[in-house]
Amino acid sequence: MGYGNIQRIIFYILVLLISACASGSSIVTGEKRAPIDFNIVKLYLETPDNYEVIGIVKASSDAGWTEQDSVDSAIEELKKQAAKLGANGVLLMATGEQTTTNIRSDGQGGYYSYVGTDQTVSGKAIYVVK
Repeated sequence: MGYGNIQRIIFYILVLLISACASGSSIVTGEKRAPIDFNIVKLYLETPDNYEVIGIVKASSDAGWTEQDSVDSAIEELKKQAAKLGANGVLLMATGEQTTTNIRSDGQGGYYSYVGTDQTVSGKAIYVVK
C-alpha cells in the first residue's frame, strides 16, 4: 500500500469522524416554558404522576464508536431539545435505527459513499410538577 493510499484512508476516517453528530427537532403541542439546562432533564420510561405535555421531541445520532455511544448521544440531544422547550422531563416513546447512504467528495475530484446507521429516539417533552 502506497503512501498516497494511506493518506486517503486517513482522510476518509477523519471525514467520517467529523461528520458523525447528533441532530434533533421538536414540535410544540402545549404551553412552552423558559428554556432550562439540559443536564437536569430526566428521562422517564413510565408515566410520572402530575405532568403536562409541552411537545414532541426527536433525535438521532451516528456519533460514537459503538451503538451504545450513538444511543447515548441521541438521548443527550433529545434532552437538549426538551430543555429548549422548558421541559424538565422526557417520556420516552420509541427507539430505533435509521440507515442512510451519504456521498462525499474527497476534495480532489473523487467521490465516495458510505452507509451510516443512526440511532433514533423520540418522546414527549413534559413538565413534571413536583
